[in-house]
Amino acid sequence: MNEFYAYHLVTRKNMALGQIINFDKDQKNTLYRFFFEKEQLNAKGEDFIQILYGQYTEEGLNLNKENAEVAIKYVGQTIRAVREVILEMVRLQEHPEYPSRLSCLYAAKTYEDALKWKEVFDTYNRQVLQIVKLRVTGNSFEGDGNLLPKEDGVSFSRKIDQAKEYWQGNVNGELTELLINGNIEVIEIIDDFSS
Repeated sequence: MNEFYAYHLVTRKNMALGQIINFDKDQKNTLYRFFFEKEQLNAKGEDFIQILYGQYTEEGLNLNKENAEVAIKYVGQTIRAVREVILEMVRLQEHPEYPSRLSCLYAAKTYEDALKWKEVFDTYNRQVLQIVKLRVTGNSFEGDGNLLPKEDGVSFSRKIDQAKEYWQGNVNGELTELLINGNIEVIEIIDDFSS
C-alpha cells in the first residue's frame, strides 16, 4: 500500500473535511449499484424481457412510449454492465493487483484532470457538488477513460481486446481516471459548487 494524494468529484452528497472512506474488496461503489442492482420496470412492474415477449406479434414489436423507454433504459444499463463485467474479468485474469472498477473511488491524479472530468460531467448534465483533495493509503490504477470498451454491439471478443488495452494503463494521457482503494481521507474541499 502506498500513500498518495488524489482529487475527487463529488456528485451525490457533499463530503466533509476529515471524512474517511474505506474501500476494500467487499465494498461496492455507486457504479456497481447502478449497473448491477437497478431494475427498469414499467408501471405494471414488468421488465424489458416480459414486455418484449408480451408485445411481440407476427407484425413485429408494438411498444407504447412507456415500454419503449423501459427498453431503452434497460439496453443502456445492460451494455454498460456487460462492459464492466468484461473489464472485471480481464482485470482478475491479468492484473488482480489493480483496484476493481466496481469497488473503488474514482478520482483524478491532478486538479487539472479533475477539471477535465467536470467538463465531461457538465456535458451530461451531471451536477458536480464539490472537488475535494484526498489522502489515500492504498492502491491505485491510472487508466484512460477513452480506452474503455465502447457501448456498442461489437462482439464480446472485441470488447475483451478493448478491456485488455484499457488495463495496460494510461498510455496516451487523454482522459485520465484514477481508480483508488484503501483508506481515503478528505483533507481539503477545493471547490464547492453546491451553494
